[in-house]
Parts: sequence; C-alpha cells; structure tokens
Amino acid sequence: MVSVVMTRRGTGSTPIDRLGSHYENVDVTCPDCGYVDEDANWTVKGNGKRVDYQHLCPSCGQNRIRTLALDR
Repeated sequence: MVSVVMTRRGTGSTPIDRLGSHYENVDVTCPDCGYVDEDANWTVKGNGKRVDYQHLCPSCGQNRIRTLALDR
C-alpha cells in the first residue's frame, strides 16, 4: 500500500485529495471521547482497489478508518 499524510487544509486537486481535505476540515471530533482535534491529520493509504483514510485520536487513541472502494 502507498501511504501519504494529508497535512494541508485546502480543496485538493484530485477527488482523493478533496475527500481527505473534507475529513481534515469537518471530521475532527472523536466519536468515543469527544476530543476536538483541530489538527486532525488523516493518513491516506491506497492500493489501487481501495483508499483508506485513517485518524488516530491524540486523546484516547481511537483509530478511525474511512474506506473508499475503487471500481475498475
């Protein structure tokens, strides 16, 4: 799998960048502990068949993963 860390807060130039930006700007509250991570950096991993966006809560350690399946 290829791994990329999303670190900018923009709209992005590809659909994958734009979805990552969405998570970083909107999905910042941990559903388990309620911590609001203003820096919510999501790690992006892909293998050509799917793209996984992953965020680890700095407060409680909850690992959240959002998966996008790619059709070919």
